[in-house]
Amino acid sequence: MPLTRRHVLLAATATAVVATTGVPAFAATPAEPHFRIPVSPDDSPGELIAKASRVRPTERQLAWQSLEKTAFLHFGVNTFTGLEWGTGDEDPDIFRPTGLDTDQWARALRDGGFKLAILTVKHHDGFVLYQSRYTKHGVVSSSWRGGDGDVLRSFADSMRRYGIKVGVHISPADENQYAHGVYANGSKRSTRTIPTLVDGDDRTARGLPSYELDATDYGAHMLNQLYEVLTEYGPVDEVWFDGAQGRIPPDKVEKYDWDSWYALVRELAPDASIAVSGPDVRWVGNEDGMARENEWSVIAVKQGDNGKYGRVLPYNSTDEGSREALLRAQPNAAALQWFPAECDVSIRPGWFYHADQQPKSVAQLTDIWYRSVGRGAVLLLNIPPDTNGLLPAADAARLREFRERTERELPVDLARDARVTDDGAGTLTVDLGRPLAVDRIRLAEDIRHGQQVEHFVVEAEVGGSWTVAAEHGTVGATRILPLPAPVTARRWRLRVTQARAAVHIREFGLYKSQV
Repeated sequence: MPLTRRHVLLAATATAVVATTGVPAFAATPAEPHFRIPVSPDDSPGELIAKASRVRPTERQLAWQSLEKTAFLHFGVNTFTGLEWGTGDEDPDIFRPTGLDTDQWARALRDGGFKLAILTVKHHDGFVLYQSRYTKHGVVSSSWRGGDGDVLRSFADSMRRYGIKVGVHISPADENQYAHGVYANGSKRSTRTIPTLVDGDDRTARGLPSYELDATDYGAHMLNQLYEVLTEYGPVDEVWFDGAQGRIPPDKVEKYDWDSWYALVRELAPDASIAVSGPDVRWVGNEDGMARENEWSVIAVKQGDNGKYGRVLPYNSTDEGSREALLRAQPNAAALQWFPAECDVSIRPGWFYHADQQPKSVAQLTDIWYRSVGRGAVLLLNIPPDTNGLLPAADAARLREFRERTERELPVDLARDARVTDDGAGTLTVDLGRPLAVDRIRLAEDIRHGQQVEHFVVEAEVGGSWTVAAEHGTVGATRILPLPAPVTARRWRLRVTQARAAVHIREFGLYKSQV
């Protein structure tokens, strides 16, 4: 069986699973995917793990996880003030990126191998990078391009021109609207018509839909801005919300209208993943770009205010998805959910551009890649444009070097045309036809069938005996393993020694790096 299209079904060792779960090891995969499965404190350990084995990603999550490497672009008034967190009372006229060239951004990202880019359309200071009807704190009040500039329009057009998907970061916090008495003003939720039409508004005449949604005063403001962004700039593939509250008094907390925001995004951008403070993608828990050694996409979640689901265990937990972690979370869990991790990190020390900072080295970025993409997460790398509106030359060059380096790490899959046998008991054997040196291994489950592998061993036949080359816990969407030294062998095998249910291996790649 050639390993050209890797959709191999492995039945993991039954005794290892039954002994731990007390339930049948290889129950049939449900015909329909289940993104979120309710749990109860009364579920037995076996029932809990069986439910975890039946959790499945949605189509939008599958598409998102296949991206592997995405880009963030923090750009706004902070770029010109030197701050990381704006105040909301900046003079909009300081925003003057006179050399703005978003095609240059797109070329640099394309050359770096990025498939999606997220622009900070509005950061916590409330300054917006497009022509909004609902605030003057934005490009409309800058003398840049006579007040007609629109970074979002230019960004979206450029990304699509170069084959890169478009994402938007619209901060829930807004210190400018706090100053105007809208944000965190204590208003009650009531039914609002979105969009809220303004003088001279032509959207009704254009036949755009309207919605009745529950929101506070500020929640409605956010809904109106989301409506603008999601109806006037083409398809959006990721909407990125953080959970910041801004520098407001501690007794002034805005309870965000998550349910209404999510509903509007689903209506207007049905293919978009809603990330971090959203139901599709979770923050990994640090800003270093590092996933856990064993990163699970199935974790325990609880329901919070206004329809927001969030993790049960602390964000900095070293383990969120193992059997032990799920049992620890169970008393406070509402459900088990497919909730894959996004690893955010900046190429520079800051998130916004600072002239005295320099980008990370290729070696640093490669290490981050191994610890994010290589552990089944998606890397979100921030590259901040400078005051001219360009990605700095050093950063653009580093992106290209980063892609070239990762391509040398995994240059040619030596197992692509190999003969493969599956013994039906959890072992997949690859015969390369002749002894070849290998120092990189890439594995992947077909996560359409969930994430099942809990422990595996990769072995090479050396001198007539099977020798362990690598041994780890999870596989998930991707697992990339650098070996400490090359191993030369003709036959290799993957043994799944513990799993939650039937394991579907999509990829078993063997490589000799050219680094």
